[in-house]
Amino acid sequence: MTHWIRFEHDGRIHFGQLKDSTILVCEGDMFTAPMQTDETVTLDEVRVLTPTVPSKMPALWNNYQALADEKGLEYPETPLYLFKATSSFLATGEVIMHPTSVTEDVFYEGELGIVIGQTVKGASLDEAEQAIFGYTCINDVTAFSLLKEYAGFDQWTRSKGFDTFGVFGPVVATGLDYRELEIVTRVDGEEKQHYPASDMMMSPMETISRLSENMTLCPGDVICCGTSVGLGPMPRGCTVEVEIEGIGCLRNEYR
Repeated sequence: MTHWIRFEHDGRIHFGQLKDSTILVCEGDMFTAPMQTDETVTLDEVRVLTPTVPSKMPALWNNYQALADEKGLEYPETPLYLFKATSSFLATGEVIMHPTSVTEDVFYEGELGIVIGQTVKGASLDEAEQAIFGYTCINDVTAFSLLKEYAGFDQWTRSKGFDTFGVFGPVVATGLDYRELEIVTRVDGEEKQHYPASDMMMSPMETISRLSENMTLCPGDVICCGTSVGLGPMPRGCTVEVEIEGIGCLRNEYR
């Protein structure tokens, strides 16, 4: 297992391998033969960034059986998805901001994120599996009060696309089996979500294969796998954590 991290140090952006609290600085391209240098830095010396810079972030809806059963939803035959705005991306440790135009609650959604490691289009299941670079933690922040504001059109992009609403990190972890992962979300230390990734209706490989029928997926792109039961509102001033053992803890304050 390797934990890949992006960070800023002395005004420059780098990436490397995180081992405990030490970063082994690398050069080149994270996805194609990265080369380790002799330089190391510690976490307290750097500003952690989002682990990749996605060209797009598809976000799945209704992808967990437990939530579908709770809401009385049908199981979809193809991925149902929207896009998080690229301007919404936020790293661990940064602040999720309540939009000035939203008067009601904003919700957390703890999720698993798939990180793409190679360009894929029209991928088979085997090709899709090869395209998975690793996994990360997601907080798919949503202003649900806006979703049904206009009766003729569900505003998914608006409700999920505000600045600071596309939270992911702290690292990309490689060498994991998604079926062994569990997603835990806490608000001010209180556990709100705890569910297995194995409850997904469509595996990461199926999702990549089906999405790649419609679009080219590029290295660094992140697919939000959707959430399960327990999503809820974030009180202003709280700290939200999305933790997945083997990946790490995504931690942000909400104001």
